[in-house]
Amino acid sequence: MKSVFQHLPETVLTQILENAFQWFVVVDKDCRILYINEDYCRFLEVPRDQAIGQPVEKVIENTKMHEVIKSGIADVASPHYIKGTYMLANRVPLLVDGEIVGAFGSVVFRDMTDWKKLSSHVRTTMEKIQLTSTDSHQNFYRLEDIKGSSQAIRSIKETIQMIAPSDLSVLIEGESGTGKELFAQSIHGLSDRETLPFVKINCAAIPAELLEAEIFGTYLESKDYVKKGRFELADKGTLFIDEIGAMPLTVQAKLLRAIQEGEIEPIGSHKSKQVNVRILAATNRPIEHLIEQGKFREDLYYRIQAITLRIPPLRERMEDFTELANTFLQQYILKSGKRRLILASQTREYLQNYHWPGNVRELQNVIQAAVYLAEHEIIEPTALPDQIKQVRRKKSKQFVNLQDAIEDLERTMIQDLLHEESDKREIAQQLGLSRSTLYEKIKKHNL
Repeated sequence: MKSVFQHLPETVLTQILENAFQWFVVVDKDCRILYINEDYCRFLEVPRDQAIGQPVEKVIENTKMHEVIKSGIADVASPHYIKGTYMLANRVPLLVDGEIVGAFGSVVFRDMTDWKKLSSHVRTTMEKIQLTSTDSHQNFYRLEDIKGSSQAIRSIKETIQMIAPSDLSVLIEGESGTGKELFAQSIHGLSDRETLPFVKINCAAIPAELLEAEIFGTYLESKDYVKKGRFELADKGTLFIDEIGAMPLTVQAKLLRAIQEGEIEPIGSHKSKQVNVRILAATNRPIEHLIEQGKFREDLYYRIQAITLRIPPLRERMEDFTELANTFLQQYILKSGKRRLILASQTREYLQNYHWPGNVRELQNVIQAAVYLAEHEIIEPTALPDQIKQVRRKKSKQFVNLQDAIEDLERTMIQDLLHEESDKREIAQQLGLSRSTLYEKIKKHNL
């Protein structure tokens, strides 16, 4: 390789660097630009003679060249948000005699024509994925997918059925892992917007400096470039704003105007666009506390909480535990290809006594792992995480009278037998009941 470059005139190397299907930049160990090709400069709208010698962060936004020099580790095919869009960038440290002397970076586009074509194709594809990902049979949840017969869950389901046909904004409150998106999708699925887009955005998952562009879009007049935001993608449908409490105040002000006026203004544009969007928002932090701390606008709060749904944590709805556990158990038995699995009585006891700080999502993950770790047809406690087995046994329930205690014991016995045995005749014999009496009690206890 060395001999090849020795025989190449400098003019040839320059032609290669200037006409390759990529944009290049080379920096020294202090992150000052030593070389940058002309096409990259044209895109960045900076004269090359002014770029040479400048700190790279002053010429290229969101650059990570300094991180590569510091770590000495190449960063390959990494998303790079620059001038309103994501590109793929490669960053490689340059070494001489084992010492880092600089870094080399490239972006996988050659000129504006190629960039616009590929960027437009990528944006169109990503928009289609965003619009259809939650519409698929596997990913989109309906009201019947909400498991549980506790009073709290029944009440929430009834409320959803009443409010879904309206365009009322809904604030869904609940701890992490309670399934807030499931409830949001259920509302959308029962509304007149059911066949229209359900678009979601998680405010906590996107850097604050990029969130406004993601929600409202970007317009670059000089480049005739438009990136649609989630608001526009959700037009005529539903926008689900998850973790809205993490939204910066500046973006909150713009969101308030969008809700009030029914129009948005993309970054870089001076023209408003009319949008018809229903807002569903979710938070795992009490918004009232954020308002007191000056982190959330009170006027926006009143706009998004025309209806508030509070999703109880799993520890407050343990009467739903059996149905949830059995649902996840059957789901992962099918996925694992195993024929039959049941929870050992001690395993079930551990699970029921645990406080579930991660709520339904944690239960789902524990059941999934247990299915794959089970060595036989019975899931023993050895398949459970240590923190679940370390929880002490619950104290006995406090009952008002003897009849309540008998009812509870009867329900528990029938429930356990139903889980371990599918033959109702066998269960009836074990309990000393006729089959008709057993069916009556199953109905009575909603099992």
